[in-house]
Formats: sequence, structure tokens, C-alpha cells
Amino acid sequence: MTSNKPMSRFANDRQALLGGGRARISADRTDDLYEQENDQLASNLANQVAQLKSLTIDIGTEVKSQNKYLDEMDSDFDNTGGLLGNSMKRLKGLSKNGQTRFMLYMTGFVFFVFFLIYTMM
Repeated sequence: MTSNKPMSRFANDRQALLGGGRARISADRTDDLYEQENDQLASNLANQVAQLKSLTIDIGTEVKSQNKYLDEMDSDFDNTGGLLGNSMKRLKGLSKNGQTRFMLYMTGFVFFVFFLIYTMM
């Protein structure tokens, strides 16, 4: 009997060192759990990347729309500036011709219109 005990002890040590049946099954299960967790994390990451891509596309579309709107406003302001510049040239021409009375009426009319618009707001 003494000879059987050392052998069984040797067999147990051998199984433990070489990864016996239970240890092997447990390692496989752990590997499967880690793989499932990694797959789930990769799936979540892919979803987040897709959401960020959609958001950046929406932001890009909005920026293009706003730039178009600003370009149109710039064009409108340029046209208005040209009209005001031409009006000022005409007024200066009128004042040089000696029609100061007419110029005074025009200035009064402009102030009246601005005052009228101001009170309506």
C-alpha cells in the first residue's frame, strides 16, 4: 500500500502540472467568457463609432448650410452697401450744386422715417 500512495501522489502532481481535466475545462470556459466579453465590447465600440460618424455628417451638413446662408447675406450686404454709397454720392452732388434747401428737406425726411420706424418697433 505504501507503494500506491506515492504513485497516486505523483499522478496528482502530474495532472496539476500538465493541466488536468478540470483545470483545462475551467481555462476553456474562462477563455470563452473573455472572448464573449471582448465581442460585446467590440460591438459597443462599433455602435459608438457609427453614432459619431452620423453626428459628424450631420454637423458637416449644417456647416455647409450655414456657410451658404452667410454667403448670401454677404452678397446682400454688398448690394446694400453699393446702394448706400450711390445715395451718398448723389447727396454730395446735390450739396455741391447749391441746393442746400433741398438737402435740408431730405435730411429731415430721413430722420423722420428713422424715427417712425424706431417708434413702431
